[in-house]
Amino acid sequence: MKLGRLNHIGVATPSIADSIAFYRDVMGATKIHASFDMPEQGVKVCFVDTPGADGAMHGTQIELIEPLPGNASIAAFLERNPQGGQHHVCYEVPDIHAAKAWFEGQGKRVLGEIRTGAHGTPIFFVHPKDMLGILTEIMETPEGAHA
Repeated sequence: MKLGRLNHIGVATPSIADSIAFYRDVMGATKIHASFDMPEQGVKVCFVDTPGADGAMHGTQIELIEPLPGNASIAAFLERNPQGGQHHVCYEVPDIHAAKAWFEGQGKRVLGEIRTGAHGTPIFFVHPKDMLGILTEIMETPEGAHA
């Protein structure tokens, strides 16, 4: 198992609209994707692209996450952090099933089963207590994505 590319940083927010304005007006983001609901995960999501080292749009993304009604985990996060904040980091792996087996073999707590994430690829989360205090999403590298 090798550390894969950092795909995105998840940021919980009470308002995607306000966060979009921040990333556009304060941080200078020029590529902001349309937001969409993921009712099966209880969130509304919007991706903000950051440029790669060469200026191309192959950098790490910011995933803005706003809770939909009934999402207790993100709502609880926002109760503790009313302005929002970093929720998780997400790394790519070439084989999600092999990665899950590897983490479990290391005694790491995988939270739930493999499911489809916001990029339309398989994902799972690893408990922050097993990842130096950071909730960590593992996602299968999207087909045709960068090496």
